[in-house]
Formats: sequence, C-alpha cells, structure tokens
Amino acid sequence: MATGFGIVGCGMIANFHALAVNEIRGANITACFDAFPAAAERFAEANPGVTAYATLEQMLQDSSVDIVTICTPSGAHRDPAVAAAAAGKHVVVEKPLEITLKRCDAIIDACRKNRVQLTTIFPSRYHGVTQALKTAIDSGRFGKLTLADSYVKWWRTQEYYDSGGWRGTWALDGGGAYMNQAIHSVDLIAYLMGNVAEVTALTDTLAHKRIEVEDTGVAAVRFANGALGTIEATTAAYPGFSKKVEIHGTQGTAVVEEDRLVTWNFAKGRSNDAAIIARFGGDDVGGTGASDPSAISFDGHTHQLKDFIRSIRTGSKPLIDAREGRRSVEIILAIYQSAWTRKTVSMPLKRDPRIPAKAKRKK
Repeated sequence: MATGFGIVGCGMIANFHALAVNEIRGANITACFDAFPAAAERFAEANPGVTAYATLEQMLQDSSVDIVTICTPSGAHRDPAVAAAAAGKHVVVEKPLEITLKRCDAIIDACRKNRVQLTTIFPSRYHGVTQALKTAIDSGRFGKLTLADSYVKWWRTQEYYDSGGWRGTWALDGGGAYMNQAIHSVDLIAYLMGNVAEVTALTDTLAHKRIEVEDTGVAAVRFANGALGTIEATTAAYPGFSKKVEIHGTQGTAVVEEDRLVTWNFAKGRSNDAAIIARFGGDDVGGTGASDPSAISFDGHTHQLKDFIRSIRTGSKPLIDAREGRRSVEIILAIYQSAWTRKTVSMPLKRDPRIPAKAKRKK
C-alpha cells in the first residue's frame, strides 16, 4: 500500500525529509506547500512527481496525501498541524512539537479528536547505539543510576542567525541553543533516564548579536528516579564539537558521542559486550550539525518515518508519540523559567512560563 507525504514548509529541513522518504519502499512525497510560493516551486522541481500547491487547503484536499509533515519555523507548527489533523491526515512535526505547552496541547488534542497519529522528529532515538543503551538501562546493568549528562557544544556564525528574520526570536524560534539545537539531546536523555523532577539553570547570550534567545546555557537536573544530571547547550563553542551523552551508575558507565560508543564498561560483563563495542565503537562519528546545520544525516529520519508508517498501518503507538514529543519542550521551558527567575523549578509545569520583557529585546 502506497503512502503519500505532503510537506508544509519547503526550507532546508524539507530536503532531509525528501531524502528520507525516498529510502522507504512504498512511500513518496506527492505534494508540498510553502507560504512563499517560489520555495514550494523549487522544492517540487527538485523532487519530480511533487505538486506545489498555492494554499494549504488545496494540498489537504489532495487524496494522495496520507501524512502531512510540518517543516515550518518552530513557532509556526500549530496551525498547519491542526488543519492537517482536521483534514484526516496523520501528522509528522519537525522538532520541537511547538514552542509552548499550550500550542503543543492544541496539536495533540486535534490529532486525538480526529483519530490520526502524531509524531515529533527525534532521529537520535533510532540509532542502534541508543537502543543498546536503552536496553542496558532497562535491564538494570548500570545498577543504581546516579548521573546522566548531555553536552551540545556547537558553533553557529552570526550569518546563520542573520539569514532569516525568524531565527533567534522567541515568537518563531521559541528559544535558542536549547530549543533549536540541544532539544535532540534533551529528548534522548529523558528517553534514557525518564522524567525530570526539577531543574536549576543559567542561560545567556554571549557570542551573538541581534538575537533575543540564548546561545549558551547550563542546567542541573534531578530525575524522577533520583539521579542527578546536567544538560549543557551552546552555539558559541568554536569550531563545534560532536554532541555527547554520558550515563553513570553504581555498576556501569556508558558514553556515546553522536552515534559512536566511546565507553561501555560494566562491573559484570556479558557475552554480547564485545559485539556491541565492535558494532558501535568505530572511529567514525555519524553526520553531525556541530558547525553546519546542513551536515546532518537523514538516516534517523528514515527509520523514524518507517516506524510511523508501521504505527499507522498496525494501529499501534509510534516510538515517539504525542506525550514524548511534548516532554522535551516542557523540560526546556522549565530550564528557561529557572534561568529567568533564578529559582529551582519543579516539574511538571503548571503553565507556560512568561518571557520577561528584557528577554524580548534583540541584543
């Protein structure tokens, strides 16, 4: 059974979705729409068989479109996602799901009401090394979990932020290094460790001009399981370094850099440890956006979209469902609230934090 995708928002990330869909047997992109018609036309020309529509409504009436993928700026996800759900289309949303909990909930409610599936793109979950790490945690190999850290020390030029009027704004970017870049690692560490119970954080804009949002932040967290951790994020670390996740416990430690296993050390070895190290411990690091946002791999997108198609056909949950997509946004909003108020913030949040007036002024 063929599965047709419609793309909303035809900027850079839409190209990664096109490459990913092309790798899936029985799936193809059939339609696209962008608020700037020229962008949609360029995308259609680069992807034969795709129809560029002048309005979103027209695209949603296309019967060949089964799944709508939202690739607009982060703060413009809600409206097309809700419209797609109302049209009976399943919905894929590029990270983040949205930039406030209220907007996330509007998307989730629309998909639930219209009985369509929803997923948020977090391709790091689908790396083989991630699944090996998750299995080790769930089977108790780490003993008592004590510490979990994630580091995203990337570099973005001033030209990157100047290249689009929406970049670096609260209204459309929804945040800086945390919401835009480190959200993948935030999702990953919550997937591995479980819910965050409280956050204490500092953020600042240290290296870039004319942006409202942070380019550097550090957050100390306590997980619901009692373990402590840190979540660091920056786009001000030249020349940019591979993202890293470290998991520690009383019986073991694992360190993953991008999709490469750096450390796999347990008090009690198992027969498959050597195979895991051989498979995931190579010298090469997978595609990384450390200094170039266009340098990422689309392999994780392919695996996630395959999983989403499977969930639609079987009526089961995708690995990343509505709740999972919302969780990373809530953690980041708690980080922002803590940084703005200089207080420890408990989770779950009762409401969206209010952006201070001074944070809205471009620096």
